[in-house]
Amino acid sequence: MDRLALVDCNNFFCSCERVFNPALQGKPVVVLSNNDGCIISRSEEAKALGIPMGAPLHEQQEVIRKHDVQVFSSNYTLYGDMSARVMSILREEVPAIEVYSIDEAFLKLPLNFDEEMARALRTKVLQWTGIPFCIGIGSTKMLAKLANRHAKKNKALTGGVFDLTRYWDPEGILADTPTDGLWGVGRNLAARLAKMGIKTALDFQHADPSAIRKSMGVVGERMFRELNGISCLELETMPPDRKGVMASRSFGSPVESLEELEEALANHVARAGEKIRRFGLLATGMEVFLQTNRFRADQPQYSPGIGMTLDRAMHSTAELMATARDLLQRIYRPGYHYKKTGVQLTNLVSQEECQPGLFDQVKPGRIDVDKIVDEINRRLGDPKNPVITRASQGTERAGRGWKMKSERHSPHYTTDWNQLPEAKD
Repeated sequence: MDRLALVDCNNFFCSCERVFNPALQGKPVVVLSNNDGCIISRSEEAKALGIPMGAPLHEQQEVIRKHDVQVFSSNYTLYGDMSARVMSILREEVPAIEVYSIDEAFLKLPLNFDEEMARALRTKVLQWTGIPFCIGIGSTKMLAKLANRHAKKNKALTGGVFDLTRYWDPEGILADTPTDGLWGVGRNLAARLAKMGIKTALDFQHADPSAIRKSMGVVGERMFRELNGISCLELETMPPDRKGVMASRSFGSPVESLEELEEALANHVARAGEKIRRFGLLATGMEVFLQTNRFRADQPQYSPGIGMTLDRAMHSTAELMATARDLLQRIYRPGYHYKKTGVQLTNLVSQEECQPGLFDQVKPGRIDVDKIVDEINRRLGDPKNPVITRASQGTERAGRGWKMKSERHSPHYTTDWNQLPEAKD
């Protein structure tokens, strides 16, 4: 029997903040979304205070002040690097791995892999990175997810590791799991299942497969089979081909001028261009959009978008910026308070497989500026905080309204030489 494990880092963003700030251990910690709007990660201590996931920061100010909750802006540069470190250790220990998200991975386990080896792996990652996680083991992805849920909810009993394939009463675990605790089952689907008399994972496992398919289609049948130990979701060791790349962020404060919008869009284009070059891709289409704040009923609303097919496949930042600026100018209208702009590069094709156009001009000896800039930024900075930018991306002058709010940002401890942690006596 094949066995899979799901590794899920505990309160990952908060755990990353604690690695380089030991004073945070035992204290309630929360991490905020872009523009410091909502709470997207909570330590166990913060959860115990009743702080909800996704709660707007301004609604939790009293609890934060009363209990001295430590609040951080999201630091995705740090989180991404710490995730890469965790995943690299996991790759050394198992035959195959699917990185499912920044803090989750499915592992294909060797035949001799047992709970003792899982605990040793958990200890190793914690010792080498400082990141704690739980491991759930099952015969399918869905059962591994369920096992991980049990390991996390009963940490004092399981020690963060649970092997459903070798547990003496697996049906008892399924009977104690409501349907909305299953992977892929949300509130609406759980309500639909309840009308069918299916309220627990065990009910789902023993349901009539024809009724499941009739009500939920092929997705429901796949869930049913996975719960019964029949693998329908293969391990994706290679990421699927990307069809599009989007770069967009809300502004720290409303923006009205075209000049500032062009600066913001240029930064998004630079980020998107770097990303498709990193994966050896070219864009053959582009979409640009603007948005006002739909939650401000007292302000006029205007949220246009525009797209086009490019004359030829490209990944040059300069060419992409010129096209994006032209599209932005077509949809921009003065007199609005814009909250967001962004770009999406669409219909991506592999650089190796792309056939050039009949009239494309190839310039021999041309220096690939983008390649040089990307390499320097990777070595000395990171894609989200590059050391080399183009003039159209603006400068770090004060008052740049489109720049995202990030007032509680921790340092980039692992990716910036100027922000390395210091050890003091």
